[in-house]
Amino acid sequence: MLPASRANFAQKVSRSKRRQEISILRQGFEWIAPLIKLLGLLLILLGSFKLAPTLLLAFQGEGVETKTFFYSMLVTLVSGGAMVFIGSLAPFHLRGRQIFLLTSLSWIILSLFSALPFIFGPTQLPLADAIFESVSGLTTTGATILSGLDATSQGILLWRAILQWLGGIGIIVLGMAILPFLQVGGMRLFQSESSDWSEKALPRSGTLAKAIGKVYVGLTTLCILSYWIAGMEPFDALVHGMTTSATGGFSNYDASMGQFAATSSILWIGVVFMFLGSLPFVLFVHMIQGNPLPIFKDSQVRALAKILLSAVLIMSLYLATQLDWDWSKAITQASFNVVSIVSTTGFSSTDYNGWGNFAVLFFLYIMFIGGCSGSTSGGFKVFRHQLSLVLMRNQMMTLLHPRGVFSQNYNGRPVPDDVIRSMVAFAFFFFATIGTLALALSFMGLDFITSFTSAVTAVANIGPGLGNTVGPAGNFSSLPDLGKWLMSFGMILGRLEIVTFMILFTRAFWRT
Repeated sequence: MLPASRANFAQKVSRSKRRQEISILRQGFEWIAPLIKLLGLLLILLGSFKLAPTLLLAFQGEGVETKTFFYSMLVTLVSGGAMVFIGSLAPFHLRGRQIFLLTSLSWIILSLFSALPFIFGPTQLPLADAIFESVSGLTTTGATILSGLDATSQGILLWRAILQWLGGIGIIVLGMAILPFLQVGGMRLFQSESSDWSEKALPRSGTLAKAIGKVYVGLTTLCILSYWIAGMEPFDALVHGMTTSATGGFSNYDASMGQFAATSSILWIGVVFMFLGSLPFVLFVHMIQGNPLPIFKDSQVRALAKILLSAVLIMSLYLATQLDWDWSKAITQASFNVVSIVSTTGFSSTDYNGWGNFAVLFFLYIMFIGGCSGSTSGGFKVFRHQLSLVLMRNQMMTLLHPRGVFSQNYNGRPVPDDVIRSMVAFAFFFFATIGTLALALSFMGLDFITSFTSAVTAVANIGPGLGNTVGPAGNFSSLPDLGKWLMSFGMILGRLEIVTFMILFTRAFWRT
């Protein structure tokens, strides 16, 4: 080959390689652009909610704190706008693999920007503490590192409530639309038109989302008004109404709802709305559309009601007979704290660590129950306990009748084998994550009850743990920074049903 021909050939090869490299970069950008755009929209939504504490502080004449929230809002809105602009430079196509990444990134990015007021505001929290508080808020866990809440800025208290309220509606969307679509943890049982991501289904999905949003706002408003009428100050009613409907558990006081323990009507209002927040919100949509029967026929709802009634009865009986409480006080305190733990709200009306060993062990057991799928609650979820019982029954029947064929039904419908496999995989990762996190915390020098219940409360998104350190009378401020980072990670894992996040660390996810 002549020198000129060789040079031309080399140039062609070089141009071909550059075109391939540009093509790969373009494909990569087109793949990630929809994620950037959606994350930007979420940041704009988050930033717009920072206006509420900004205006409150401005009205109160708190100039320095007002500037802090204003600049935090500005940074969030500008960042979100820039991400929307960048993401709009490519066609919008969203596929299942991208949704896995979007789901995880959204909780991480929102937690980072939510932490800005905690870092630069009056609390002046270190990074680990600020991230812990914001993650706990958005995941509606309710664990806190703040003390002296009684004297904390109302801007910070309102922001904590807003985080939990936003997290609550986000969790409903996650549990009803995203996780069933991703077939995570047996959630496909609840797949409906809301889980169909095709263009044909978008109008139906949008209609359902609007209906659920109206129900959520309606329940929150009703809860706020109920607290106010029962005797709470307007600001307390606002904050506690938002965190109750979100089953979050952030309070304005170190004593949590113990601040209002003398007013039993307030505690009973809390019981009612914590229970309602634990129910599938799509059933409320059916109710307002004139079809109330599904909420009474739903297997999850009936099972949760039975569990709560049984647990309240056992604890009330214990308090009345073993601690000599009068029945009225026993039933009220047992109802509030049992429903708070099972619904993963995390409020406390008293320090139940002082009720004796039976009560401590009892509360440890009910931490693993959780609410219904499609609700704001966290935990293992009632339907998984029910599916486990179905599996156990079928296994025993198979041992007795090896050639028999036994149906797997749930809520009047057959359960596919892939749903069972998904549920079993989730159960393994759920308890393995708790065990690993507890072991890591104990390695840092924490005692068994603190380590184990901190891990449970993080992964199950409950709030307070047990014991003197992280129990209802304490908080998580004394944990080492590494422990706070690990617990923040555990809270996000638990909220995302673990598998959704863990799949990002597999080679198969990134191979294609």
